[in-house]
Amino acid sequence: MEERNKKICLAASAGGHLTQLLKMVESWEGYEAVYVSTSQVAASKLAQLGKTYIVGECNRQHIIECLKVFMRCIFVAVKERPDYVLSTGAAPGFFVCMTAKLFGARIIWVDSIANVKKLSMSGRLIRPFADLFLTQWPELQDSTKGIEYQGGII
Repeated sequence: MEERNKKICLAASAGGHLTQLLKMVESWEGYEAVYVSTSQVAASKLAQLGKTYIVGECNRQHIIECLKVFMRCIFVAVKERPDYVLSTGAAPGFFVCMTAKLFGARIIWVDSIANVKKLSMSGRLIRPFADLFLTQWPELQDSTKGIEYQGGII
């Protein structure tokens, strides 16, 4: 039986999170890539790279929108069944990671470079479930918590 190609889901909110994610584009060469982001503005750029889903924006102040985005992320995870999820955050990236984890995906989280003094809220939530958790600040590395520093993206 032939082994299928590995599929990776790349998830990031539009803006800085997505910019950081796309700086690593060479990292997933050889994988079937599926992209998840939050804004239609990013959709055309991502569609040039691979299959793209736009799940919408949300944050903790808008619970109903978070539920809608979470449901869209469940749809993506069920339909695509990625082997890996690589995310730079924020909330929608967390939702994609959690739903795909339920289907056996391995999670790679790269916390945003904007978080200088502490991990992002999404990062703190996903950390116990991440198979690899990277920070972009050496001061935030903590081997007892599984947080690694390998350098910055930007």
